[in-house]
Amino acid sequence: MEYKEFIRTVEERSGLSREESADLARATVETLGDRLSAGEARCLAAELPAQLQESLHVGGRIERFGLRDLVRRVSRRTGLTMEEARGGVRAVLLTLREAVGGDAFGHAMAQLPAEFEQAASEQASI
Repeated sequence: MEYKEFIRTVEERSGLSREESADLARATVETLGDRLSAGEARCLAAELPAQLQESLHVGGRIERFGLRDLVRRVSRRTGLTMEEARGGVRAVLLTLREAVGGDAFGHAMAQLPAEFEQAASEQASI
């Protein structure tokens, strides 16, 4: 998936502006990188558009946090309200699922609590 399509999809799903959606996508990917092992972060990054690859930090210490903390961190990084960040994170996770392919997404989700993968399903709400 091309970067512009990725951001447009997040924009449509989140109801946020294009600029907010771009900031949201970068912040979500960056925060997910804090939660993944270096190997999984590299695999995920390889499937992302180049503009988002730069946001996924590889090789740092793995932090342990849940979905609520992810939303809080994204809210702080973007300046979005918690409600906007909650819906936006879900939009990014859904778009990641479509954009990166089953194996890379599945392996990344396997390192995270089940609530992350649930948030990336069409019928979920966070």
